[in-house]
Amino acid sequence: MSQPLITFEQLSVSFAVEQGRARAVQEVSFTLDPGQTIGIVGESGCGKSVTALSLMGLLPPQAARIDGGAIRFQGQDLLRLSPAKMADLRGNQLAMIFQEPMSALNPVLTIGEQLCEPLIHHLRQSPKTAWQQAIALINRVGLARAESVMASYPHQLSGGMLQRIMIAMALSCQPKLLIADEPTTALDVTVQAQILRLLRDQARANQMALMLITHDLGVIAQMTEQVVVMYAGRVVEQGPTAEVLSDPRHPYTKGLIASRPVPGERRRRLYPIPGQVPDLAALPAFCAFFDRCERASEICQAGIPPLVGQTRRVACYHSEKVESLS
Repeated sequence: MSQPLITFEQLSVSFAVEQGRARAVQEVSFTLDPGQTIGIVGESGCGKSVTALSLMGLLPPQAARIDGGAIRFQGQDLLRLSPAKMADLRGNQLAMIFQEPMSALNPVLTIGEQLCEPLIHHLRQSPKTAWQQAIALINRVGLARAESVMASYPHQLSGGMLQRIMIAMALSCQPKLLIADEPTTALDVTVQAQILRLLRDQARANQMALMLITHDLGVIAQMTEQVVVMYAGRVVEQGPTAEVLSDPRHPYTKGLIASRPVPGERRRRLYPIPGQVPDLAALPAFCAFFDRCERASEICQAGIPPLVGQTRRVACYHSEKVESLS
């Protein structure tokens, strides 16, 4: 059996806040194999982006702290690498598409300058060769008039075009892992479909692992092979995407699925998950979903439910008893 490309081992991350420390990620463990596509799903604030930023070494050092665990890339612990060695991997073998391309790109540099930078820095290409390669990348992601795009500044391009530029930049060094953090947020439906198709095609063509972070279960169903469901910084359910979506075993996963509109079922009432996400600086010593769960009982306050199982992993004392929501 081949070695996983990425292994998260009991990763815990906290941030300094007025009340003390907010536990953004707690004991997160999962693996990603070469060429595999995995989805990370959950409400805003559940720890999805923090997990990805931890892998990329992009957490703000003045506020964030790694409280434990490891993130292994081909066996080496990324959390123990020097900043220089991490910089060599970032943008080269590990790439990330951020939520807001307008804020992720440098507003005072042209698109051409920003596309050429990783080619020159990581692949040691000459400026002329890098420029030609950048034009090829722009064509590859489906943008016309590549020369004009290269000479443009970020504010001169649309959101959909900037997202494609971010994809081109992320693919420029043929990374082994691409993280896409909400890659279709604020894009219209037509552009969303184009971006997702582009990501899927490029992942297949380059045998690249893809970590897709989103709150959209439709995107998860369309794009991923495995899914990790996070809540309040913890993994609460994990398994093959088709199995998790068709037979969810955690009440939170069931609530997410039931709250999503289904095409053709206009009269079906959506299920709103009651309550609010708990304060990460004041998490209970038991299941964080307790106050919002319709199946909560005394046993749920006995402690943090462990994540158990093999191909399907669930962190719930009632995982075998969860009934369908209607």
